[in-house]
Amino acid sequence: MRAVIVDCAIYRDGSRTEGPEDLSDALALARASRNTFLWIGLHEPNEEEFDRVSSEFGLHPLAVEDALKAHQRPKLEVYDDSLFVVLKPVVYEAESDTVSAGEVMVFVGDCFVVTVRHGEAAPLGAVRRRLEADPDVLRHGPTTVLYAVSDTIVDRYIEVAAELQVDLEELEAAVFEPAGDTRHTAAKIYGFKRQVLEFRRATGPLAAPLAKLAGATVPFVDEHSQPFFRDVNDHLTRANEQVDGLDRLLSDVLSAHLAQTGVRQNDDMRKISAWAAMAAVPTLVAGIYGMNFEHMPELRWQWGYPAAIVLMALVVYGLHRLFKRRGWL
Repeated sequence: MRAVIVDCAIYRDGSRTEGPEDLSDALALARASRNTFLWIGLHEPNEEEFDRVSSEFGLHPLAVEDALKAHQRPKLEVYDDSLFVVLKPVVYEAESDTVSAGEVMVFVGDCFVVTVRHGEAAPLGAVRRRLEADPDVLRHGPTTVLYAVSDTIVDRYIEVAAELQVDLEELEAAVFEPAGDTRHTAAKIYGFKRQVLEFRRATGPLAAPLAKLAGATVPFVDEHSQPFFRDVNDHLTRANEQVDGLDRLLSDVLSAHLAQTGVRQNDDMRKISAWAAMAAVPTLVAGIYGMNFEHMPELRWQWGYPAAIVLMALVVYGLHRLFKRRGWL
């Protein structure tokens, strides 16, 4: 059990205190004292490891199933004994230019908070240390933990969106570079759109849960916390707008790339057609005079062969000048 428990502590009046190691005793102590709550953090527990925690805290079986299986959309569920929130933190990997998402489940009860983390994105140790350094904020109870976790994750959305914006500008510059290699550009754009889609799956569905926390009375959430959740919701709206902007720009870049590809293909076809037309003239003349009929014009003329060569050269030169003027060559 110790392998999956990242941290477990009792907080009284905003300060961390020593408590019993047994979960039952720690929870009983938290419920028996005023302004006290228990916060336990877990990392990727299996069913057996999480069973004891769920039974001690009275967590709803459906929420427990979601917390164990992961791969959930961001959501907010209210049960009789607890509040269940799913968040999807994201991390940007600069080496591979990819966005990967983890999952954080938060159970909030009358005097306890249970956080379950899947994946390596957004470890919560920094959130805990930040809250422990500010007892005045932590004194507001379990709601503070839910706010701090969601605020940290949403702020990270904005940072990742800014990093993706830089990559998009580089991709856009590569697309419009006159002498650039565009053979793999379409694949890069589609790969980028997949990263934006992964990002959208984390940010989009979270709008409804945060709007509910910011605008309505939710059980197990302090009624005075709405302004704080409104602030988080404002940041999420900004992140969603950035994601929408990235998606629109990607679509525009892809359209511009396809249009450029079409223009280049048209230019190539015009050049090929022009050279084919110039090659057709000598081929036609040579083909006619290669039919070996006995009675043909100028067949026995002394200057017939040079005249035919000069004629072919003049026609080809004239076609070359014509195509050059029209921009085909």
